[in-house]
Amino acid sequence: MNAPPALRADGVSTSAFTPSTDHLGTISLDELAERASLLTRVDRKYLVPASDLEAILAELDGQARVLEIDGQQHFDYESVYFDTPDAASYLLAAHPRRRRFKARTRSYLDSGECYLEVKTKGSRGTTAKQRLPYSFDERTTLTPAGREYITELLEEAAVANVQTSQLGPVLTTRYTRTTLFVPASGSRCTIDSSLAWQRNDDELNLDGTVIVETKSAGQASEVDRILWRMGHRPARISKFGTGLAALRPELPNNRWARVLRRHFAPALEAQTAIPAFA
Repeated sequence: MNAPPALRADGVSTSAFTPSTDHLGTISLDELAERASLLTRVDRKYLVPASDLEAILAELDGQARVLEIDGQQHFDYESVYFDTPDAASYLLAAHPRRRRFKARTRSYLDSGECYLEVKTKGSRGTTAKQRLPYSFDERTTLTPAGREYITELLEEAAVANVQTSQLGPVLTTRYTRTTLFVPASGSRCTIDSSLAWQRNDDELNLDGTVIVETKSAGQASEVDRILWRMGHRPARISKFGTGLAALRPELPNNRWARVLRRHFAPALEAQTAIPAFA
């Protein structure tokens, strides 16, 4: 289940753990967008031992197709999250508040594409995600144009009392994403492996765990039912919220306490040294 070393757009050679999907049919990005846009959907997230992936994917043989772009099926992502010194974005999610936001740059390390993304949640619980093309070389900072973009979107969403002038980078995440499409139900599934979080010089790796996220029109998908049969249940996890809580244990973390205890705490204890990203 390991991919051969590849050179990403950021110049780093990687041989990240990835699922074996060679036995699955493929689907293009255009066809996936056409057949599984899922504008109204139910998302379920699972934390699954990487050792279970072979059995899960074996059950999907003949049912699922894997996203392939230019002959590639696994894609390296990096996200840099921005927050204020008083953790405004984090605390709005941790409590949680009806109106909240998340701001990050998302970089596609294989191609060098980068976007500034802003997620806002309004009074009726609806979530909006908007993004702006961004410079790959400036992905760890907020440019004046980027800061203005965030300010405008927060004002439109009535997210109050956020000092956007104080937003700065607080957490970096990296992972490898594999996307599956199940034609029978029109559902999608993403598998995020080689999970890593970094805050300053501290890093947390969940090498033996993957995040499986199913996206369906409402009913349970084929992947959900396979996971349930194997004893896996949906978990409350946010790459930003849970990752920052793990690396900043002084923050209130009740919203993610169970996941932190079961998955993140053992990983932190096992890491005798905390290296920086390569």
